[in-house]
Amino acid sequence: MSMLRTTALLLTLVFPSLSALATEYKLPSPQSRLVGENQYYTVPEGKQTLEDIAAKFQLGLTNLLEANPGVDPFLPRPGSVLLIPKQLILPDAPREGIVVNIAEMRLYYYPKGKKTVEVLPIGIGEVGKDTPENWITSVQRKKANPTWTPTANTRKEYAARGETLPAVWPAGPDNPMGLYALYIGNLYAIHGTNASFGIGLRVSHGCVRLRNDDIKHLFESVPVGTRVQFVNQPIKATEEPDGKRYLAVHQPLSRSMAEFESNEPVSLSLPKDIAKFIAKADTDSMVIKRLLDERTGVPTLINQ
Repeated sequence: MSMLRTTALLLTLVFPSLSALATEYKLPSPQSRLVGENQYYTVPEGKQTLEDIAAKFQLGLTNLLEANPGVDPFLPRPGSVLLIPKQLILPDAPREGIVVNIAEMRLYYYPKGKKTVEVLPIGIGEVGKDTPENWITSVQRKKANPTWTPTANTRKEYAARGETLPAVWPAGPDNPMGLYALYIGNLYAIHGTNASFGIGLRVSHGCVRLRNDDIKHLFESVPVGTRVQFVNQPIKATEEPDGKRYLAVHQPLSRSMAEFESNEPVSLSLPKDIAKFIAKADTDSMVIKRLLDERTGVPTLINQ
């Protein structure tokens, strides 16, 4: 675990504000996009799953797996130290409403009239049932205790596995949409779940899925009409007011099942603005190579 080079911080030294509802950061100046500080966590004795730890720190499973290469995805070893990736680069998008970065499986909510951003982990669409990207829409309506109407294709898919879906799944805790939904178009919603696993993974039929406490918080906080923007930014960059430049590289999303199931890393292309950001005389080329190879999603200083 090459990223764990500093002494584990006491968990009482919480830099972003942690709550059961969201991780809230104070917005930096318009010239800055770096927020928060990383933390470290020593896995205690007992059968604590990685999903338990992810939920404890308001992370998706992929966030922890990226930041801690080699960690057991189910039961991390007691006594091992995990990097808790709480330092983030804000997406390259207006600081308004909701911004969903599907590449890092995080939702950013900028409450109107407040100088804060709330960050929530999400589950997104399976390969072939992709969550939208490069799309701007709005919250068109909200519904507590939503029903679920499976499409004909979805019913066929379940039938092939020997499962029969009703024409309309009734509201309640067993509903796959959970207890709250924010509808953002004819086909998509931001909603809860009836599962205890899957946040930070590609598990939905294209919608954005949140843990139940998180969707309840959004349902109560986000007004109808709120702007929603979807982006796909596996690489995020920022040059801070002090001249320091940071790069965060996530694993890009697979585009096919063959790519998804392969042990080979997904190909990663550099957008022109990122290539220009990197191509400066003071850039440490060895750091860039490591970031592009490891893809931990952790913001890293690239210049001296």
